[in-house]
Amino acid sequence: MRLIRLEVVLNRSMRDSIGMLMSAVFALPRRRIRSARIALISRIGLVIGLVIGLGVGLGVGLSAPSAAGDFAPVVEGRPLVFPEDTGAHPAFRTEWWYITGWLTDEAGKERGFQVTFFRVGTGIGTDNPSRFAPRQLILAHVAIADPATGHLIHAERIERALEPLAGAAVGRTRAWIGDWELTLQGEDDNTDEVYRTRIGTDAFTLDLSLTPNGPPLLNGRNGFSQKTPDPSNASHYYSRPQLAVGGRIRVADADLTVTGHAWLDHEWSSQIMPEQAQGWDWIGINLNDGGSLMAFRMRGRDGSALWSAGTLRQGNEPARILGPEQVQVQPQRQWQSPRTGAGYPVEWTLQIDGRTLQLRALMDDQELDGRRSTGIVYWEGAVKLLEAGQEIGRGYLEMTGYWARPDNL
Repeated sequence: MRLIRLEVVLNRSMRDSIGMLMSAVFALPRRRIRSARIALISRIGLVIGLVIGLGVGLGVGLSAPSAAGDFAPVVEGRPLVFPEDTGAHPAFRTEWWYITGWLTDEAGKERGFQVTFFRVGTGIGTDNPSRFAPRQLILAHVAIADPATGHLIHAERIERALEPLAGAAVGRTRAWIGDWELTLQGEDDNTDEVYRTRIGTDAFTLDLSLTPNGPPLLNGRNGFSQKTPDPSNASHYYSRPQLAVGGRIRVADADLTVTGHAWLDHEWSSQIMPEQAQGWDWIGINLNDGGSLMAFRMRGRDGSALWSAGTLRQGNEPARILGPEQVQVQPQRQWQSPRTGAGYPVEWTLQIDGRTLQLRALMDDQELDGRRSTGIVYWEGAVKLLEAGQEIGRGYLEMTGYWARPDNL
């Protein structure tokens, strides 16, 4: 469950400055290559994106021209169709493709990793036919959890959607910002599917293939995932657990061959987080028996659960949808960030469908500071799932609202 709500109204001076830049760009001689013009125009989108992403995140009081009602609602009963629904849904306000997983290199060293692409409707330029109108923003967070460093190694980008520089394609997964990309390759009958992601940063690189072991797993009621007692707070949501991972990474100046397992979430919505919510806690766990567990709770401002739910698949059995009475979580040991001062529970006790389970983090410091793009700070990290002291699965835990309530969500 991850949502970014970005809102802005441009003041007159900004509009005038952008207008001058647009005039200069369109005045370029025809002999100048087209890519140069596109690149210059894209800077306008980036400026707007930074104002939206940073301004709202830092609380500078920008007012909102758009609301959930300006975008498509999530309606229960709308069937999910594949592979079409693996692509983008620009009629909705917010969308993400979220990959998390564990990697093992040839020496047996284990690391976690995250690759996330967000698409956000800004509510700006909806009546402007120009393809340069900043109607959509594309954001990305990438990270490696390496115990050798003791903290996340991460990077982020934000860009206005504008081919060929950045975008999120309709009809099949393809999201990119520059040379960062996530794609789904395969046939239209959903056979021979494989996800590919390529990420390059100064600190690390990822070049991975991720192969599903079955069809998408629908969360909630046939892909309608309710987030609070009010069903208007909901998303369309499916997962791809047990992705078999292979490829290469570069970290600490070492090029490494890696294998592992990962989890992909794809979710889109126009309204998830209500005013009375403080944040959420989410897990996606690949179970050792080949099954999977997704569970979340939406927390109120007093820390109590407004809503909780989950999806449990044991081995090859059919998946079962879990309601609030079957998903209860209790935070245990806390870790405090030395950078932000936020306290995060890095050990948990879970009551899942009558079973008592424990979560343990790969390392405590897996805080991701996304204030340069999404405007929020959150904890996103590799964890192990235990039952009676025995490891039964691995995956990722996400916690939001501990540094501050994400008012831009």
